[in-house]
Parts: sequence; structure tokens; C-alpha cells
Amino acid sequence: MTRYFDEELLELNKKILQMSAEVEESIGKSIKALRELNKAMAQEVIHYDDTIDRMDLEIEEKCLSLIALYQPAAADLRFIVMCMKIATDLERIADLSVDIAQRVLEMADQPLLKPLIDIPKLATLAQNMVKDAINSFVNKDTELAKAVILRDNEADELRNLVQSELINDYMSKDPTTAPRGVALLLVARHLERICDHATNIAENVIYMVKALQVRHHPESLK
Repeated sequence: MTRYFDEELLELNKKILQMSAEVEESIGKSIKALRELNKAMAQEVIHYDDTIDRMDLEIEEKCLSLIALYQPAAADLRFIVMCMKIATDLERIADLSVDIAQRVLEMADQPLLKPLIDIPKLATLAQNMVKDAINSFVNKDTELAKAVILRDNEADELRNLVQSELINDYMSKDPTTAPRGVALLLVARHLERICDHATNIAENVIYMVKALQVRHHPESLK
């Protein structure tokens, strides 16, 4: 029984890694589509979302089945439950990539309101946080997970900077810029939310490895 259970856990781990790779690709394409205002690439991101949704459902079913069949405890139970939560965060990251792609379709046929400076910085941060969060899961690296969590404030600051500039320097001075400004505001918000979900994954990795709950307890990261 133990051998079969271990094989099932390895299969679950493999499914998480496959989904992670697909989600990373989705983020990368959405951000490249944004930088290039590439409508075809944006459409690719949107069309592929159903595949990622199916992966999320498969992982959830696998986790529930393992709990029901084997009644795991301690570290094994934490691993299974955290896999289910991580898959949910990955699916939501993919949804946010779709949201960015949809904003690209809105912006592609009109001139940009302003050069993209802080938004690409936020996009790079989001990509790196997701990549590091996934790597922390793969390697059970709690120090890397902590580093991801500590970068979340930087994402908030960049989002606030974009928001302040668009509203104060453009939209409030010239209301006709509002539609283009809102699209960029939403992109910044989507990217910041991707960072939030990367943070969730990192928090779940720490709980999975150390049984330590750091969500809402930043002092425990010291």
C-alpha cells in the first residue's frame, strides 16, 4: 500500500510541475503580447486557458481521491492539501494572464497613452516571483519562498506608482485619455494580483515543508 501511495504522490507532484510550466508560458506570452501589442499572441493566451482549467480540475480530483483512499496524515496530508491550493493559485494566475491578453486586444489598435516603463518592471517582477515560487516548491526551498513573500511589497509599490502617474498626470488633466488609462491601470492591477498569488504559493510551500503558518504573520519570516 505504501509503495502505491508513494507512486501516487510522485504522479501528483508531476501534475503540479506540468501545470506550473504551462502557467509560466501563459504569463510569458501575455507579457510579450503586452510589450509588442501583439493581438495574435494575446489570442493564444486566451484560447489556451481551457487547458489550464482542466489541469486544475484534474489535480483537485487527484488530491481528493488520495485523501479518501489513503487517509494520509502529517507531512503527506500537508503536501496533498498544499498541492490543491497551489493548483488553485496557478489557475488564477493563468486567468490573470488572460485578463492581460484581453487588455492587449483593447489597446492594440490605438496609440499607447504613455511609454511603458514601470509596467514592464512590474511584469518582470511578476514573472520572477512566479518562477521562484514554483522553484521553491520543486526544491522544498523555504528560504527562496521567504524571498518571494518579501518581494510582494515591491509589487504593491510599483502598482501604486503606475496608478498615481496615470490618474494624476494623464486622466485627471485630460478626461479623453480615460479609456486608454483605465486599460493600463487594469494591466498593473492584474500583474500585482499575479504577484499576490505567487506569494500565496510561497506561503503554502513554507507550510508544506515546515508546518509553519506565515500568512498574516510576517514576524515569522525573520
